[in-house]
Amino acid sequence: MSTTADLVTALKKELKSAQMTYADLARGLGLAESSVKRMLARGDMPLSRIDAICRVLKLDFADLARRVADAQPLLRELSAEQERAVVADKKLLLVAISVLSQWTAEQIVATYRVSDAECVKYFAQLDRIGIIELRPLNRYRLKLAKTFRWRAHGPVMNFFRDHALLDYFGGGFDAAGEGLMLVHGSISRALAPSFVERLQRVAQDFAQQHQTDQKLADKDREGYTLVLAMRSWEFSAFTQLRR
Repeated sequence: MSTTADLVTALKKELKSAQMTYADLARGLGLAESSVKRMLARGDMPLSRIDAICRVLKLDFADLARRVADAQPLLRELSAEQERAVVADKKLLLVAISVLSQWTAEQIVATYRVSDAECVKYFAQLDRIGIIELRPLNRYRLKLAKTFRWRAHGPVMNFFRDHALLDYFGGGFDAAGEGLMLVHGSISRALAPSFVERLQRVAQDFAQQHQTDQKLADKDREGYTLVLAMRSWEFSAFTQLRR
């Protein structure tokens, strides 16, 4: 949620954009210029005063709050507590994955056994968790960065390992745009991190393309799940055969 200080900072930007001086604002508020300067310098004032300044600027308070929200840093990772809340309800997890793909409420309801009322409820939960900022008419703003990742050993990845890993790798990977590669080799320990960095760039490219292709029609897009991994590992059946 936006703090008063954030709102005041945004107001200062709006004043500058409108080329309005502190003297102009003081006249509009019926205050002394020194009082306005002191008030804005403190960065703290009642919401009634912020609303009055918005009226002088001919700016809707909701628009100001939205601009503040849009300027907040995006999350690259959720806390373990936030992730536990997501996996506590399978339908909530489904809706969370859907909003990561920027599906609308209408698309979710039309595709899955989720009612309109349930979708609104889950959107509200995701808003409280911090994944989205819920807006009028069930629209939302995703509050996650393009580089967002589930915690490596957090509740969501553990859920994936326990319930989805075998299902994912049980596919044939032979349709158009699919592929599964298993490559084993011994390389320099010093070079291994550079390969991980390349995998991270592939993941970022995939995420960026997802954002870019949101402008395409539904019929021209297909949902894909990209899983990238690299670790020092030996199949347990082989390990049992070691001397």
